Amino acid sequence: MAAASLIELDDLVDNPTARVPIILCLDCSGSMSGAPIRELNSGVKSFYAAIHSDEIARFSAEISIVTFGPVQKETDFQTVMTQPHAPVLQATGLTPLGEAVQLSLDLLEQRKQAYKDNGIDYYQPWLVLMTDGEPNGSSAVLNAQISRVQQLAGGRKLVVFPIGIGAGADMATLNRFAPGGRPAFKLQGLDFQSFFSWLSASVSRVSQSTPGDGVELDVAGIQSWADFRL
Repeated sequence: MAAASLIELDDLVDNPTARVPIILCLDCSGSMSGAPIRELNSGVKSFYAAIHSDEIARFSAEISIVTFGPVQKETDFQTVMTQPHAPVLQATGLTPLGEAVQLSLDLLEQRKQAYKDNGIDYYQPWLVLMTDGEPNGSSAVLNAQISRVQQLAGGRKLVVFPIGIGAGADMATLNRFAPGGRPAFKLQGLDFQSFFSWLSASVSRVSQSTPGDGVELDVAGIQSWADFRL
């Protein structure tokens, strides 16, 4: 068993707190070079810090990061108590969006099974999907993962936030990932900081609730980072 897996297993045994699994599926393709990847790294780092500063979320929120392209797992699901430092993301490659979502959901299913095997309660998982371009991987994989996300979200088994970055973001494709007919969001400029501040506050609210209870999202807070001038 890999060292990371041993750490995750020990944490499930030693920390019985109900988990909030969060997948960050982040576009790190070549077009994100320069200011975009710097701001993204800064935002993710601040997200880790905010979760760590919350007395409950630091034990309950588990973060996994998948980047594309190429598609790779940057971090397994771990709390900031076992993985306190955000990875440093690099911009390179293309935009295989469907393949990245596929890996993200596969990792999520594996983690949910680990919770069940160890008797750990968990909240509705979160998928944050951020991209600045058009997908150029397999269209069959992309369509299959869109259907998969819609099915999970429709069954209240996933909270999904598809978010476009910049003028080149394929909002039509991101809209297909958005549940309930609502449109995807577009980030205000490169304001990743405001988004991840909102996300950490939302995760904190969820972690203080009872698993299975509905938690209303801070819809007003979305205005701090989303660009509605579409």
